[in-house]
Amino acid sequence: MLIPMVHVPALVRMKPGALDRIGIYLHRADLKKVVVLHSHGLIESLQKRMNESLKSASIQTLLIDEVNDASFESAVASLSKLPADAQAIVGYGGGKALDVAKYVAFLANVPFLAVPTSLSNDGFCSPQSSLTLNGRRKSMKSRLPHGVIVDTQVCLEAPRDLWLSGVGDLVAKITAVKDWKLAFHKHGEPVNDLAALLSDSTVRQFMACPRHDPEGARLLGTALMLNGIAMEICGSSRPASGSEHNISHSLDHFAERPRLHGLQVGVATYLVSQLQHHEHETIGRLLDETGFFDAIRRDPFLRSDWQKALEAAPKLRPERYTILSEPGSAERLLQMIDEDPRVQGCFV
Repeated sequence: MLIPMVHVPALVRMKPGALDRIGIYLHRADLKKVVVLHSHGLIESLQKRMNESLKSASIQTLLIDEVNDASFESAVASLSKLPADAQAIVGYGGGKALDVAKYVAFLANVPFLAVPTSLSNDGFCSPQSSLTLNGRRKSMKSRLPHGVIVDTQVCLEAPRDLWLSGVGDLVAKITAVKDWKLAFHKHGEPVNDLAALLSDSTVRQFMACPRHDPEGARLLGTALMLNGIAMEICGSSRPASGSEHNISHSLDHFAERPRLHGLQVGVATYLVSQLQHHEHETIGRLLDETGFFDAIRRDPFLRSDWQKALEAAPKLRPERYTILSEPGSAERLLQMIDEDPRVQGCFV
């Protein structure tokens, strides 16, 4: 049997001030000619810090390009501008820029360095890029970053909802792994035990310090990164994405105003855990402690959007068994939305 090659980040820095040392990290790795793809509207002071860090370490920036949308077409346009002597691509900013940069680096077969400015989801270190193709969202095969550089102080200064989105995407690993194991018992789908263990254990680490402070940021960033590695290990999104992600993807299609991915996923995780009879109170306590539900109540979801999304979610990936594959799941989840005390005020 052929054993697949697993690519994991060789350079990992998660600490305050990491942004100002990017040039040093690249110089040490002998990556001295780079392209920077950054988010549209990136704060000027953050742009300046990146530029100064590269310049101070004598890193030659061959191209600085702004990413306006996370589309296949945008990635192809960036690829066409790529200088032939580029040694690495740095993705800098939010998820759209990182997804495009990751895909361009994959197509060009050069190292990719992820430099997120928030911790809103696990996409900065995953083996896929979430891009639109002809207006439809697709997961495009990519490669894990060669480097992950997270300035925890920068991430703490990002809007609080982005932090909570990361918490929601992280806690989803509990229900995702449970769905995977349910699929094994129902249909014999193989489970990679190491990937499942790694994904589940990352949540437990963050639970030890679920605070919005430097140590909490380090744990959240590390956990989200390790989730990406778990997906790489098993060659599937199974350890990180289950029924709760299907609900979020369905909301992206049906909602009048889709919200941050992790905010949708976090609420769906809490509800789905009750269907699974698995870790319901553990998930609820974590979301309570972090102020997750309070943030949702300040800008509640439309119940009608969720009704449409729940009815459609089981059909999104019919080949993949989750708890939503069981008859009556959508109806039971709607009942929870109406009756569960924890989510009261989260829907209008």
